[in-house]
Amino acid sequence: MSINREEIAEKSLWVGLGSISGIGPQTYCSLLKAFGSPVNVYSASLSQLKEVVSANIASLINKGFDQNSFDDFAQWLLSPNNHLVTLADSEYPQSLLEISDPPPYLYAKGNLALLNQPSIAIVGSRNASVQGEKNAEAFAYDLCHHGLCIVSGLALGIDGAAHRGALKANGATIAVVGTGLDIVYPAKHRELAHQIVEHGLIVSEFALGTPSKPQNFPKRNRIISGLSLGCLVVEANIQSGSQITARMAAEQGREIFAIPGSIHSPMSKGCHQLIKQGAKLVDCLQDITEELKIQSRVDATASTATASHTHKHQKTDNTSASPTERLLLDAMGFDPAPLERLVTLSGLTVAEVSSMLMLLELEGKVTSLSGGQYQKIM
Repeated sequence: MSINREEIAEKSLWVGLGSISGIGPQTYCSLLKAFGSPVNVYSASLSQLKEVVSANIASLINKGFDQNSFDDFAQWLLSPNNHLVTLADSEYPQSLLEISDPPPYLYAKGNLALLNQPSIAIVGSRNASVQGEKNAEAFAYDLCHHGLCIVSGLALGIDGAAHRGALKANGATIAVVGTGLDIVYPAKHRELAHQIVEHGLIVSEFALGTPSKPQNFPKRNRIISGLSLGCLVVEANIQSGSQITARMAAEQGREIFAIPGSIHSPMSKGCHQLIKQGAKLVDCLQDITEELKIQSRVDATASTATASHTHKHQKTDNTSASPTERLLLDAMGFDPAPLERLVTLSGLTVAEVSSMLMLLELEGKVTSLSGGQYQKIM
């Protein structure tokens, strides 16, 4: 979609107004309600502006707009796949209009049509377990087959796994980031970001050149939840940013879902707290689709994602393991356990257990955790 000089000039006015110190989403919306557009805001008299904003902000607006200051933005906008979606555009996500502080505009790279597709957020810990990432990827994969777009934050751990699951399903995914769109954070996800731009969409409310700042991520989280029908928390500790996203989702009237886990895992405590507060406990795909009244686009026998603690729907394939390996895997259960406990539970020697754990880890059936613990992978 090409853009002409007149449109670039208009988009630059939107960005210019948003760059003025003291103008956040709510103040910006107040100005739009009063004057109708950024063009009219800049054309208003100082006395008219003071009726809506503080004298200091009114003075800064009254100095006028310097187009030369936004040449870099104009050049960025000319590149393929780059967009600025404003409240005045038909592509602006209708779901964000329902929240109390919608961003007046979004920088975007990729397929704008996804902004108004039914979506679900999948979020969780950056320091996720192997099983947690597998769960996030599996749920994302299956939810895509139910026509949902997967929204997450491109962070390490659960976020990245959710995006990968959507891409594997040839489905839709949106990454909402806390930096300018000319920066990829974390750098480890550069290739993933390129894949999302090609097959999905990356959005941000932050100006080009904005680096990663801790205060930006809670702001970004309200957009993740605001774009979505509901929010699935896969793994999270009590202080996780995912808790902020879930709280914002609840305040926005979205459905909250959480996958429980081991009572001994710090990564499960955030999910357990959410469930105590009323989030829907999720251990299979139907827990989400039934709550959201979503029908599958594919045959009803499509694969079902399942949380790590559930034996009913998923079991580790032990058929290729030796009898002693099967004995160890059965003894492990589904909670993390140290070497000493596995020796006691299995009745095997320390040497036997150590040797088998190494082989099982190489085969992807077991993962080693911090603190010298081991956990079976589904």
